[in-house]
Amino acid sequence: YLTKTPHTCARGEALQHGQSGTLPHFLEEPVDAYIVKSNPIKLRCQARPALQIFFKCNGEWVHQSQHMSQEHTDLGTGLKIREVMINVSRQQVEDFHGPEDYWCLCVAWSHLGTSKSRKATVRIAYLRKNFEQDPQGTEVPLNGMIVLHCRPPEGVPVAEVEWLKNEEPLSSDGIMDTRGDHNLIISEARLSDSGNYTCVASNIVAKRRSATATVVVYVDGGWGGWSEWSLCSSDCERQRSRECTAPEPKHGGRLCDGVALATDNCTGGLCTQSVESSSDVALYSGLAAGVVTVVLLIVAVTLYRRSQSEYGVDVIDSSALTGGFQSFSFKTSRQANPLLINSSMQPDLTVSRTYTSPMCFQDSIDKELMAEHSLLDPLPDLKVKAKLHFGLLVFAGVAERAEYHVMPHPQTFPRGLAPDYRGVAVGTTLGRRGKNLFTPQVSLTPSRPHHKAIAVFGHAGGRLVVPNTGISLLVPHGGITEDTTWEMYMIINQEDSSALSEDGTEIFLSPAVTYGPSGLDLSCPIAMTIAHCVEVDADNWTIRLKRQMQDSKWEEVMSVDEETTSCYCLLEAQRCHVLLEHPGHYALVGEPLSPNAAKRLRLAVFGSPDASNSLGFTLRVYCVDDTPHAFQEVAVGERSRGGRLLEEPKVMLFRGNTLSLQVSIQDVPQLLWSIKPFTTCQEFSFSQVWASNQRPLQCAFSLERYSHSSSQLSCKISVRQVKGEEQILQVYTSVVENEKGVVPFFTQSDCTITSQTGSRAFKIPLSIRQRISATFDTANAKGKDWQLLAEKLHIDRNLCYFACQESPSSVILSLWEAQHQDSGDLDSLASALEEIGKVQSPMTATHGCSTEEQDSEFAKLG
Repeated sequence: YLTKTPHTCARGEALQHGQSGTLPHFLEEPVDAYIVKSNPIKLRCQARPALQIFFKCNGEWVHQSQHMSQEHTDLGTGLKIREVMINVSRQQVEDFHGPEDYWCLCVAWSHLGTSKSRKATVRIAYLRKNFEQDPQGTEVPLNGMIVLHCRPPEGVPVAEVEWLKNEEPLSSDGIMDTRGDHNLIISEARLSDSGNYTCVASNIVAKRRSATATVVVYVDGGWGGWSEWSLCSSDCERQRSRECTAPEPKHGGRLCDGVALATDNCTGGLCTQSVESSSDVALYSGLAAGVVTVVLLIVAVTLYRRSQSEYGVDVIDSSALTGGFQSFSFKTSRQANPLLINSSMQPDLTVSRTYTSPMCFQDSIDKELMAEHSLLDPLPDLKVKAKLHFGLLVFAGVAERAEYHVMPHPQTFPRGLAPDYRGVAVGTTLGRRGKNLFTPQVSLTPSRPHHKAIAVFGHAGGRLVVPNTGISLLVPHGGITEDTTWEMYMIINQEDSSALSEDGTEIFLSPAVTYGPSGLDLSCPIAMTIAHCVEVDADNWTIRLKRQMQDSKWEEVMSVDEETTSCYCLLEAQRCHVLLEHPGHYALVGEPLSPNAAKRLRLAVFGSPDASNSLGFTLRVYCVDDTPHAFQEVAVGERSRGGRLLEEPKVMLFRGNTLSLQVSIQDVPQLLWSIKPFTTCQEFSFSQVWASNQRPLQCAFSLERYSHSSSQLSCKISVRQVKGEEQILQVYTSVVENEKGVVPFFTQSDCTITSQTGSRAFKIPLSIRQRISATFDTANAKGKDWQLLAEKLHIDRNLCYFACQESPSSVILSLWEAQHQDSGDLDSLASALEEIGKVQSPMTATHGCSTEEQDSEFAKLG
C-alpha cells in the first residue's frame, strides 16, 4: 500500500464516504495452491473500489478471455466490489521453466491508480512411493533405548509423519519422543514396547507406509539362589543346583552364564559316614571283584606282549596300523545332553582322494560349530573322558571337572591332536545372542569366518583350497611322517585394520587366514598362497607378513624384502606365496611410505527390480579390495537377494593421498526413467575405502521408469578418486525378468574341490621330484646345485632360508608348485633344467638309472 501524506489522507477519507478517486483495497488475495493429479485450481481476487482487475502470472498478463469476473456494490459504503477468478492447469505449471515456482498476482485499477496483491505460488503436488529411510527392526534389552529412524518420501507439500504400533496409532504417554526429524525414540524400553512399528507419511496427494520394523524387548536371565548341598554320594561327592529364574529369560533373552549344577568333593570327614554306612558284604565283594579283575588284566597283557614280541614291535593294534587316525564330528544339542562325537572318514594312506561335498558347510548350527572351530583346536570349558581303543575314539560322555585322557598308539596319533578341553556348563543352551558358546581359547577374531576348508592328509601330502578366494595350502610329500594323518583346516576371517597398530598406519592387504591345527607337526615347510590387493612398489610400501598372537596383538613375522631364516615370502603382482613351519593366524599388511602408495579396487554394478514397486529398479555399486575373497562375499550376497551382475567388474588404483572416492550415475534416459533427487552422486570418505577390508562398500541408485513399456535401461556409472583415476561401468540391461541376461559371477561353481591328496595334487611327478632333489641338494664339480636351480626358477632371493633346510631343492620345488598351481604345464621347470644342462650324469651315478630311463622320466616335464 502507498504511504500517504496528511493532505492525501484527508482527501482519501472524504472519498471513501461516496466520493470517487480512492486506491483499490484487496478484500481477498490469491493464496498458494497445489495441483493434485490433473485437476486445475482456481485463483481468486476481490477488491474495492475497482474498475478492472487482471491477473499477471510469471511476469506476463493473463489474457482477458481467461478471466471470470463479477461485480456488486458494497451496501455500507456504496463502493463497487469486483471479483475475478482464473484457472491454472497442470500443463501450464509443467511448461513453465523459471528460477522460481509458478506464481500469479492481481492488479486492480481505480480512478486514483493501481494496487497489487500478494504473489501466490502454484506447485504440482506429489508424494514419492519409496521412503528415503525405512525403520529397521531391532532387539534391545529391558530398559534399553529404542531408536527407529524414518525419513519419509520426498513430496510437495512436505509429508506429515505418524507412527503405528501393531496397526494402531501410537499414543505418546510420556516416554516416547517423536523428534522433528520423524525418528521414534523410547528412552527406557518396557516389555510392552515389543511389537511391529510402521512409519506412515501423508500429504494432500497420498498416504505411504514404510516397511514394518519388528522391535523385540528381551530379558536376559539371571541366577537365583543356590540350593543346599546334597548328601555325599558313594564316590564322595556332593551337589547343589541353581535355576535361571531371577529373572527368567524372556523373548529370546540370553540364558544365564555359568553352570547350573555344581559338584564338590566331600571334605572334613563328610564322606566317612557314607562309606561306613555301606554294607560290609558289598564292600568286601567289591574289593574281591577288583582283585580278580586286576589279576586277569595282568595275565592278558603279559600273554599279548609275549605274542607281539616275536615281531619286534610294541603293543599296538593292527587296525590302528591299517586304519590310522579316524576323524570325527561334533553334534550339539540345546538341552543338557552330552556332546556326541562319532568316528567317520577313514583315510587310506596309500591312495589319494578328493573331498568335495563334505567341505561345504551350510546353515546347520552343527556345521557352523564344526567349521568355525576346528575339531583339533582347543574348545574352552569342555572336558571329555575318552578312550582310544583299537584305533577308534570312544567317548564316555561329558562331565564337569572331568579330564581328557588319551592313550596313543606309537606313530599313529599326532602329538597335537588331543585338544585341551575345559569345563562346559551342564545344561547350558544356545540363546538368540549366545552363538559364542564354543569360542577358541585364544580369541583370534570377534567376527565369524565366512570361508573354510578342511581335509585329512597323510604322508603323501596334498593341497587344501578355499574355493573362489585365492587362498590355498600345499603340504609337501613326506611333510607328514608315515603312518600318521592330520586333519588340517584353513579359515578366512575378517579383521578390523584398527587392531593392527596403535598409530593406525597399517592396513590389511589380504584376508586374514588361519591354518592348523595348532599342534601340527611337520618335517618340512608348507606353502601357503594368499591373494592380495596391493600395487607392489618398494618405493611406496613397506609390506609385512604378520601373525596374531595369544594376546590378540599382531606381531611381525617378516618384511617381504628382508633376508631371514625363519620364513620365506615370495610376493607377486596379485598373490603372495609364503613358506611356513608353524600354524597360526596370518595376514599380509602394508604401511604406505608416500601418497603414491596404491591398492587395487574391484568395481562391480549389480541390479534388481524393486519388490515394492513394479516400475522401480535399483543399481548397487560395490568398491571392494581386488581379491577373489572380497568379490566372493559380494557375489554371494547379491545372489541371495536376486541381484545380477550388469557389467564385467573393473579394477582401478586407489592411492593413499587422503582424497575421497566419488560414485555417480550418468546418461540416464530422462524421458524414460527418473532417479531419486540428490542421489546422482555419492561419496565414500578416504578412510572408508583405504581400510575397507572388513565389509564391502556399497552405494545404491534408485530409478523408476515412467511406464511398463520401458523395459530397457542404459546408463553409465563413474567411479573416480578425487584428483585420481576414474573407471566407467557401462550398464545396458533389460529390467524384465524373462529377458534379462546374466554375467556369470565365476567360471566355476561355488562348491568345488577343496582338497586333493597324493600325486594328483602335484604338477611334478614324485619320481622326478626325488631325482631333482637328489641331484641338486649336493654341489658337484659342475656347480649344479640348489642355488643354481633357485636362480633359474627365479626364486633366488633370501637363499639363506633354503640353506637351513634339510633338502633345499625340495623346498624350492614346493614353492614352484605353489606358484604354478593354476597352470597345468611344466614348461618353466623344463626350460630351467635345459638351461642348467644335462642332469643325467649325476643322477645316473646316484641312482644307477640308464640314460633312456631318465629321458623317459624327464620327458614327462614337457
